[in-house]
Amino acid sequence: MSVSDYMSALKMGKKEYHACVNKGRYPYLPVLESIINEDEIDSEVCLGEDQIPLRLVVGTCNKGRTNAFAANFMPLLDWGTEFSAKWASLSDAQINEGIRDSIKVYEYMNKFYVLEGNKRVSVLKYFDAVTVNAVVYRKVPKKTNKDDVKIYYEFMDFYNSTRMNDIYFSNVGSFTSLMELVGIKSGVKMDDIAKQDFSSSYLRFRAAFENRGGDHFDYPVGDAYLRFIHIFGYNTVKNMTDAEFEKNIAKSWAEFELLSDDGGAKMQMKPSSEPKKNILSFLLPKPSTAQDKLKIGFVYEGQPDSSEWSYAHELGRRYIEDTFGSGIRTNSVSNVVTGVNDEEAIEKLIKDGNNLIFVTSPTMIIASVKAAIKHPDVKILDCSLNTSHKYIRTYYARMFEAKFLTGVIAGALAGSDNIGYVAQYPVKGTMANINAFALGARFVNPRAKVHLAWSSVKNADVVNFFKVHNIKYVSDQDMITPNCSQRRFGLYKIEDNGDRVHLAMPVWHWGVFYEKLIQSILSGSWNDDSDTRNALNYWWGISADVVDLICSNKLPKDTLKMVDFMKHSICKGMLVPFKDELIDQDGKVRNKDGNELSPEQIISMDWLIDSVIGKIPEIDDLDESIQVAVLNQEPVIDLN
Repeated sequence: MSVSDYMSALKMGKKEYHACVNKGRYPYLPVLESIINEDEIDSEVCLGEDQIPLRLVVGTCNKGRTNAFAANFMPLLDWGTEFSAKWASLSDAQINEGIRDSIKVYEYMNKFYVLEGNKRVSVLKYFDAVTVNAVVYRKVPKKTNKDDVKIYYEFMDFYNSTRMNDIYFSNVGSFTSLMELVGIKSGVKMDDIAKQDFSSSYLRFRAAFENRGGDHFDYPVGDAYLRFIHIFGYNTVKNMTDAEFEKNIAKSWAEFELLSDDGGAKMQMKPSSEPKKNILSFLLPKPSTAQDKLKIGFVYEGQPDSSEWSYAHELGRRYIEDTFGSGIRTNSVSNVVTGVNDEEAIEKLIKDGNNLIFVTSPTMIIASVKAAIKHPDVKILDCSLNTSHKYIRTYYARMFEAKFLTGVIAGALAGSDNIGYVAQYPVKGTMANINAFALGARFVNPRAKVHLAWSSVKNADVVNFFKVHNIKYVSDQDMITPNCSQRRFGLYKIEDNGDRVHLAMPVWHWGVFYEKLIQSILSGSWNDDSDTRNALNYWWGISADVVDLICSNKLPKDTLKMVDFMKHSICKGMLVPFKDELIDQDGKVRNKDGNELSPEQIISMDWLIDSVIGKIPEIDDLDESIQVAVLNQEPVIDLN
């Protein structure tokens, strides 16, 4: 038996060897001493004896036996050698009583390299063993800004609480997110029963995921498991039966496809087709019954009379009611709290017959995905920026275009070179707005400097900040509410007596946005926009009339003409705010002459242009009520 097993393993080894050679890959076991430089190692720690996954044992520590094994740990030496006899003896031991002696390994970046026991690993892998007992020594890399090192440090924190090394991720922050979702506390050993539930849920998920073909994706299974928990919730996941895992993984498969390098989000920068003025005359004839109407639901995080964000979307809802008349029916749910009653609110709208739902809070995107998976016939859109989910679509507006025009006005009118800007908090899209405003000001005044203040920083006093710096022209929040008309908004001038004269205001025309999305459904272009591989994000701007700038009649006529000309140029693509050389505060060139930043680069900006005076605050500097939104990296919204 041992001879036939060795010959079978030898065949597997030679097959792997030739496959590697043909593909130009190294055909032998990776060698740790050739992979790392000891100067890059911070410390070496003995973790004691542990049961480690064999799939993570990938190489050997030194070159002594390199040519004895193929890259899959199968043997390469012919039968009759001392090596083959020892391998065969271990094969018999595994069959008769199991290999019990522990091997010794070095762990580096959650991969294991054998110091003693290469043949034992080879035999165990041949027999498809899952784990092996090992004495583990960890080589800890020095901290750097590289993502793989950051992920590994997160893993070590996770490992200290769980002693689990099965799970790994490809993105920074994933371990932190997993620990929060599961209830694992940093520095605290996980309860044995809780650990057993957690480990069981992951292993059963992995089995069902790989059984469906998940092992062919180009990312760790942990990435898919985390997305699955985000969708269904950990308490639900840990109590799923094997059959429920299979069913829910199948229903969620498009989400897993998006996680691969070939997936991702497709940005639609303008409506696919302009609405036809008389489209309702033949697409929406007077309905004979209530069932013929398009029923549209809206989900608001706040009350429209107290939340600027909800109020802006409520105006959009009223706009489409006036536009479409009796052809549609709308309703809304207010005061919805993320993670508390957001799923219930969406389900209620679906139960009431709404077949198109706009969820206006980006923090409710998981609730939106869960509802979309459960109700595939309902169209659900979430107001968020560049989020990849296949079962829903997302939408947002290019506010930075209006901010650029506001900066042009400020730069033209400011008597000095100093202008003020109030930002709420540092999330996706915020830095693009700040930088666009600064570029607009510099467009008409090359010496213009933008002094940045953050309203969400602890103990912030933006009024006094601008008073101290003798700044008269300030860009503030973009929205107003009906009951708070005296609040700071838009671009204004601060008079000597402290009064504010409002000059211009960027606006979100959500009604136009909703009108065009509804028209895309009615005209059939909604289906034309669908993509079997990618999520779809609508990111429209001034050219689609979903963003605009309202100017006061107090502005000089020549300034108004200049702004109108630049607005027209942006619409036609002749003026692009983020084009040509862009240099950040540290002197780093972020964009070269002749180049234009991509939508993804604009959305993910985490730097400030060199004409901005101020910095991006650290998370601990922000009010605690704001920190959650920043950690989740959602677009800027008003949380009042």
